[in-house]
Amino acid sequence: MTDTFESTTRHAGLDGAGASRTRVWDLPTRLFHWLLALAVIGMIATGLGGVLEWHFRIGYVVLSLLLFRLVWGFVGGRWSRFAAFVYAPRDVVAYLRGRAHADHLVGHTPLGALSVFALLAILLAQVATGLVADDEIASTGPLNHFVSRAVASVATGWHRSLGQWLVIGLVSLHVLAVLFYVAVKGQRLVRPMVSGDKLLAHGSVAPSRDDAASRLLALLVFAACAAFAAWIASLRA
Repeated sequence: MTDTFESTTRHAGLDGAGASRTRVWDLPTRLFHWLLALAVIGMIATGLGGVLEWHFRIGYVVLSLLLFRLVWGFVGGRWSRFAAFVYAPRDVVAYLRGRAHADHLVGHTPLGALSVFALLAILLAQVATGLVADDEIASTGPLNHFVSRAVASVATGWHRSLGQWLVIGLVSLHVLAVLFYVAVKGQRLVRPMVSGDKLLAHGSVAPSRDDAASRLLALLVFAACAAFAAWIASLRA
């Protein structure tokens, strides 16, 4: 199994031999990744610490980033689009057996894709429940008055218990997975998310678009998402 995996990796040009730098992660995706990481850490810290005013503020930032990523998943660079890492179950099984397709080792791997989708889904659920939550003491989400008390109660329970620990668990798992790939498989996953480039066999894959026009589009998309989040925040009683 290891030999097959290594053969596939060499075929993708990931060992650096006869390879050239290829833009995989466009700048908007990289900024999203690191800003979301910082925002989630801040959201967890303020939530556990009871600093609820800042918890709400950071939550609106997370909402803006998540909305941006949903849009960018359809119009962003080649390897940032959801179509590039939506894998069939057989692809996941093949990857686990060491028979991954070369393209699976360029952007998100099948397991990495599952982690990305799980984290996005849980964060969306956490933000959504926070928007309608009510702790019946001092903090109420801006959309609380649009739902029934029963819905608000369920949302608050999820947000403060299971949802919170799922976010912490998935973030921890994500960090451990990165460390595992570095220590065991020798794959540096952090550097490409900083520089945007990977060493790949010349012409083996199409690079992601990352020019001035695409970056301007990303800025406009994020501005629209942030404006929507700000409007949601303005509904807070």
